[in-house]
Amino acid sequence: MTTELGMPTREGSAPVGPRHGTAGVPRLGDDATLTKRDFTSDQEVRWCPGCGDYVILAAVQSFLPELGLKRENIVFVSGIGCSSRFPYYLDTYGMHSIHGRAPAIATGLASTRPDLSVWVVTGDGDALSIGGNHLIHALRRNVNLKILLFNNEIYGLTKGQYSPTSRVGQVTKSSPLGSVDRPFNPVSLALGAEASFVARTMDSDRQHLTGVLRAAAEHRGSALVEIYQNCPIFNDGVFDVLKDRTEAAARILHLADGEQVGAGENVVVRDDRGSLSFVPRSEADPARIVVHDPGAADPSAAFALSRLDSPDLGHVPMGVFRDVQRPTYDDGLREQIAASRTGPVTDADIDALLAGRDTWTVGG
Repeated sequence: MTTELGMPTREGSAPVGPRHGTAGVPRLGDDATLTKRDFTSDQEVRWCPGCGDYVILAAVQSFLPELGLKRENIVFVSGIGCSSRFPYYLDTYGMHSIHGRAPAIATGLASTRPDLSVWVVTGDGDALSIGGNHLIHALRRNVNLKILLFNNEIYGLTKGQYSPTSRVGQVTKSSPLGSVDRPFNPVSLALGAEASFVARTMDSDRQHLTGVLRAAAEHRGSALVEIYQNCPIFNDGVFDVLKDRTEAAARILHLADGEQVGAGENVVVRDDRGSLSFVPRSEADPARIVVHDPGAADPSAAFALSRLDSPDLGHVPMGVFRDVQRPTYDDGLREQIAASRTGPVTDADIDALLAGRDTWTVGG
């Protein structure tokens, strides 16, 4: 069975092996179960009426019981922005941190506490502007984090300035004559940083969103999920063409492992130079039709798919772009620490290091 956007669905959760995203995190007993209510805090949800964040919150609260983890072993870290109120509304541990620094704080947690499932909630301004450097290095290092990037192409909390994903020419309070900045493509950025899991979904498709969250949770390593999210106050309707069934059928490129990439009656083909283009299926050379492989070691094919995006949302790939296994930063760090405690290093070696001659002279 697949969802509206073509995301495979599965009954139950995957086995928790050494490469599973939650391996090492304490699990509930066989007879214990949790529900959405268990993950819903007593805090009043304060977002604007119609905000896409409500849908994402409900999806996450409903999905978390699938993990089979104790609530005290799940942590949500956020930065600053509308999306960053998320930890208040979940009955797990959480931290509303500082602007753009959520990936850095979450890296510390993931590295020192292998018994935690660590999630980051951020927005396009928080993650890609002041937090851009922290984001790309968390992805590069392959820290075992799940990063949910809510993209509404605007600064919402600070009342409608253009963001790093706002389109060229967009009129906002900080660009009254139209933005002259070229926007980031978050998926392209993540793939360029060698993220081991990259996906895109949308707030209004609950089933697809949950399927992507499930796949991210099962992945061990850095997982970035871009979520198209509507801001009804400062950028209302920016993704409406993708929510209309007729328009969506012609615009959304369904990414499913082992399946051809296309939308409606058109498919994506690769020419002699390696460039991708759209042609009617009836005219396509079957040998040139792109078949999606998120597990490819080389991210260049996934990157090429991410570049099919256009400002008018004419063609929008949706689903899992990349899902590969490679060593994680936090696992490697803990292995080094464990080896140092059982290795041949003695107190005398430490003293020699501290009293060594590798020094610097400061001043005249």
